[in-house]
Amino acid sequence: MSSEVISREVKRRRTFAIISHPDAGKSTMTEALALHARMISEAGAVHGKGGRRSTVSDWMEMEKARGISVSSTALQFSYSSPDTDTDVPNVINLVDTPGHSDFSEDTYRVLTAVDAAVMLIDAAKGLEPQTLKLFQVCRHRGIPVITVINKWDRPGRTPLELIDEISERIGLIPTPLYVPVGIAGDYRGLLDRRTGDYIHFERTAGGAKIAPEEFLTADQAAEREGDVWSAACEESELLAELGQDHDQEMFLAGQTSPMIFTSAMLNFGVRQLLDALVEFAPPPRGRESIDGVERSVTDPFSAVVFKVQAGMDSSHRDRLAYMRIVSGEFERGMVVTHAQTGKPFATKYAQAVFGRDRSTVDTAFPGDVVGLVNAMALAPGDTLYIDPKVQYPPIPSFAPEHFSTLRVTTADKYKQFRKAVDQMDAEGVVQVLRNDVRGDASPVLAAVGPMQFEVVTARMKAEFNVDTIIEPLGYSLARRTDEQSAPELNRQRGVEVFTRSDGAILALFSDKWRLQYIEKEHSDLLLEPLVAAAD
Repeated sequence: MSSEVISREVKRRRTFAIISHPDAGKSTMTEALALHARMISEAGAVHGKGGRRSTVSDWMEMEKARGISVSSTALQFSYSSPDTDTDVPNVINLVDTPGHSDFSEDTYRVLTAVDAAVMLIDAAKGLEPQTLKLFQVCRHRGIPVITVINKWDRPGRTPLELIDEISERIGLIPTPLYVPVGIAGDYRGLLDRRTGDYIHFERTAGGAKIAPEEFLTADQAAEREGDVWSAACEESELLAELGQDHDQEMFLAGQTSPMIFTSAMLNFGVRQLLDALVEFAPPPRGRESIDGVERSVTDPFSAVVFKVQAGMDSSHRDRLAYMRIVSGEFERGMVVTHAQTGKPFATKYAQAVFGRDRSTVDTAFPGDVVGLVNAMALAPGDTLYIDPKVQYPPIPSFAPEHFSTLRVTTADKYKQFRKAVDQMDAEGVVQVLRNDVRGDASPVLAAVGPMQFEVVTARMKAEFNVDTIIEPLGYSLARRTDEQSAPELNRQRGVEVFTRSDGAILALFSDKWRLQYIEKEHSDLLLEPLVAAAD
């Protein structure tokens, strides 16, 4: 396909992730966006715990039971803004990320595959630790951020308080595109700062449908809303005096962030967020290889695997590798090269994923996320390409802080147990560590957070019918070492050396004081820090 056609397709695409602290409404927002794109007819989240249904992006039983996301999922849909008269819709690739901090490693992988991020903040709670950590990852990777203040239908803080907090704590200047009309808990609509008009929202039953919008002039808004409208106008004027108007160059440079006030539960402000993503978020761009050479989006096909997931469909028992297309056109059935092994890889079974629903993908372009079925040889960070050869930098593993042994309860299930452990390891659900002393019957699982262990045991039971026992180990930190240092480290009290499945040799320590002692007494040993979850 010509580079002109590929360039045209790239301009239509927006690929982004939603980052937030747990319970900020991320999965509800994901569904609200899909609802406004008319990919679903009714939102999955409705008022009241008794009537609440799981969202389409939360498919694991554990997610449904707890009402949290513990695994990233990819949704693709087309969207045309009602304000435009084009017949060519935009293609939205939305990657929903885990909200819980125990799964920050999975979120980090997702952030290697997107071009922009939506930072979702609870109107009452403001910036929270997990959101702050994820924003730092976005800043490090040069990912521009759109800020969304969610849950404006509930009591919360004032817009200016939230704006000041973001500016002071993370150095990002919010530039609200709209000012909410009505305080938090009395959400009536939005003042469009660029036109001066009023967008009034009407509630629907349980927030299950798209909220109707009524457009009023400033004079009409003043007559209807009175002092509430005047207060919104005053806030808008103050922001203009402070220079907090949208500037595209500063946004792309990571200095400012367009801000929108929403209620994902009521579907208020959701269309405005979609329109902002289409208008301001950058289209896909090229990527540097490990050799420092950039692969342009119009170059021959290449892609990066950022997520491997199994168990999404109990009737198929297959394994899906999510790849983000970096360059060129993807055609189903094409034979590509797996950079890590140099071996050919057939792409006969390629699918687009919408929650648990799948459809066959025949073609795709840079920015698109495509699932490759039964891609047993692929792991997060792997590169696929068509000549000329390219390999992108690997995705680093985080430094684990929790360690447990895993055992099967009955010997007759050992074969299934081994298969399940290998699958969890390949997906990156946990890191699997082994040494000669413990053997394969009792591997050590290493995790950023303890909930990762719960996912392992739950999925082993659900997908492999294997009951397991998790037993915590008395280690709290790990360091990378080498074969020369391993024998001496194994002789030390409170230290044990393992080999990770990627070949890395890790030394586990009981506590930081034991590590400091050994570093002081044996300065010749190699003890390198791993990537921390907050880096």
